[in-house]
Amino acid sequence: MAKTDDKRTSALTQKGETAPSESSDIAAFLDKVQNTPPQTDRGGRLIFALDATMSRQPTWDTACQLQAEMFQEAASIGGLKIKLVYFRGFGECKASRWFETGRDLAGVMGRITCQGGHTQIRKVLAAALSAAEKEKIAAVVYVGDCMEEDVDTLCDKAGQLGLLGVPMFLFQEGRDAVAERAFREIARLTNGAYCPFDAGAARQLAELLKAVAVYASGGRKALAAFERKGGQGARLLLEQLRDC
Repeated sequence: MAKTDDKRTSALTQKGETAPSESSDIAAFLDKVQNTPPQTDRGGRLIFALDATMSRQPTWDTACQLQAEMFQEAASIGGLKIKLVYFRGFGECKASRWFETGRDLAGVMGRITCQGGHTQIRKVLAAALSAAEKEKIAAVVYVGDCMEEDVDTLCDKAGQLGLLGVPMFLFQEGRDAVAERAFREIARLTNGAYCPFDAGAARQLAELLKAVAVYASGGRKALAAFERKGGQGARLLLEQLRDC
């Protein structure tokens, strides 16, 4: 699966900087997360969906570590439960039980290896719909790099998820144009948000993931408190990006 090669963005990333267009996307994403109405009655249930096809192998180990940090940050607030959904290989798509600790989830993720195959985002949306029909879900997070399915089918399921009041936050690795259009539309239909990230910007992705996890765990108040933290807080990251 080919990824868009943005030489300028890669060069900036190597220097520890962020491309202007990417800065704008991330700032807009964080603003959208903060302004999304909090689902305080949803018990902090978050579905975390991952593309585990072969094209994502180079960054898979790093992603596992970052995702563990996300869950640990949310665990400090309390009440967050996470269901892992991932697809890979030929028609394989699995959904886990609900995890209540970052350690347990990290252990499972550490045993997953990427396998070649096409995207199965339709199955991810179906799994999210199935879960949302049984219990209240605060949000769905999806991390992937491309889209090889019928976009209208995906949008139909995304619309159903939106009707159930479940926002979907999509993170795109790279700049595949087809995937970007699809992910942006899915975010719109679910009242969620979309944000691209570069494979070399690990800390950037970590902050974005933790911000969503904090939102799912405690709503807007918890996210605002998280952003007010110094150091690695999402608010500080947002200010730095706006200054770029």
